[in-house]
Amino acid sequence: MEKTLNLFQEISKRLLQDEQSHPVSHFIPSEEVFEKLDLSLQETAMVEEDFAASLTQIVLASPKTATRAFFNQLFGGRNEKAVLGDLLAVMLNNSMYTYKAAGAQIGVEKVILDTVCKMIGWGEHGGGTIAPGGSMTNFMGMLMARDAKDANIRKGGFSQKMTVYTSTESHYSIPKNASFSGIGRQQVRYIPVDDFGKMIPSELGKAIQEDIQQGFTPTLVNATAGTTVLGAFDDIPAISEICKKHQIWLHVDGAYCGSVLFSNRYKHLIKGVEGVDSFSFNAHKMIGTPLSCSLLLVKDKKHLYQSFSNEADYLYQTDEDEFNPGKTSLQCGRRNDALKFWTLWKSVGTKGLEAIVDKQFELANVARKYVENHPDYTLYSFENSISVCFNYKGIPARDICTGLYEDSELMVGFGTFQDTEFIRLVTINAQNDPQDIHNFFEILEAFVEKHALAPTLKTS
Repeated sequence: MEKTLNLFQEISKRLLQDEQSHPVSHFIPSEEVFEKLDLSLQETAMVEEDFAASLTQIVLASPKTATRAFFNQLFGGRNEKAVLGDLLAVMLNNSMYTYKAAGAQIGVEKVILDTVCKMIGWGEHGGGTIAPGGSMTNFMGMLMARDAKDANIRKGGFSQKMTVYTSTESHYSIPKNASFSGIGRQQVRYIPVDDFGKMIPSELGKAIQEDIQQGFTPTLVNATAGTTVLGAFDDIPAISEICKKHQIWLHVDGAYCGSVLFSNRYKHLIKGVEGVDSFSFNAHKMIGTPLSCSLLLVKDKKHLYQSFSNEADYLYQTDEDEFNPGKTSLQCGRRNDALKFWTLWKSVGTKGLEAIVDKQFELANVARKYVENHPDYTLYSFENSISVCFNYKGIPARDICTGLYEDSELMVGFGTFQDTEFIRLVTINAQNDPQDIHNFFEILEAFVEKHALAPTLKTS
């Protein structure tokens, strides 16, 4: 093992060195990846030196998501204390279904979940679990909503047509989850949004009333705290009032930006979250832990047991249910995604997590100000969002983003809203500073000039 750990250290050092000189990985077209990299698997063992060389080559050729040039997705950066926790979790290799198998690591997870529930404002009945991604937490929220509406479903199956409500800007997992849960894609109602990308509560109320009149059973409303493209926050208090009126489960998908919970300055964006039925956020996004670490919190933990518990004598042989989280999870075998969040939180404190969140909004403000002050740019986003959406000189966003990617200049993505396509700069790496934001625009502008990209869009 010592030899392998030394190899890990050597490759890691190479990666960190390479990130300094090449912050974006050299572009390899997908159709050439098997030609340019040795990804083959063979019958016999590989010579150690050849193995190390091949692995190093693959690592250095992979997208460098922790650098100051990565603005493409809703994650980024690298916190060393969080990395430490993840490495130790791999070394321990505990499965998080029983205290017998995971011991103190169950305590680590419980402390995180209990502390977050208290921060939300929930009492002793609050609880939660950790899952591999926002799609999974959304799915589990939907299953709890389904079972809370009709407890017989788990044994007898569906006896009524259920409906789900979500905004047109919500995550793509919602219709998938409706399919998986048995509710059905056709029973998903997409509620219109305003000019800021926020669900319109009055339209939600209309849709629910129409479905009731048609004999449907409204079951779940999915609100979003940070839409994928614009980073918009739905009006939780207004939506919650409608849900309470009709006795509908309210889940808040905060995968992207629900971590504003940790910020005194920005937690008003999820005002009313204490009144919802379930809430989720990804610690691997705004908080900056390594992928993946998604928290699902529920106001009354009985729903976790009602939807996910199942007896198994060969597993649950010791300890109380509180220390056997396999009974509150969709999974049995589940990797330890809690320790890396705990090592980060333990090392910087809650105030440190707050600073991480606030820094991202600070960087977004820098980017937004730059765009607003330059006439060649058109801004499409707004304050209180870490997604800065814009176009430059009327040039199609995908032309700029694809060109930057293929030339290994920057990694940044594009999105659409109300039939308008734009570049989406995500300031989610709190290890960046304002100069990194200015460098981004300098590189983009130089790239456009160098390649003489032509405008084809109308600017306003």
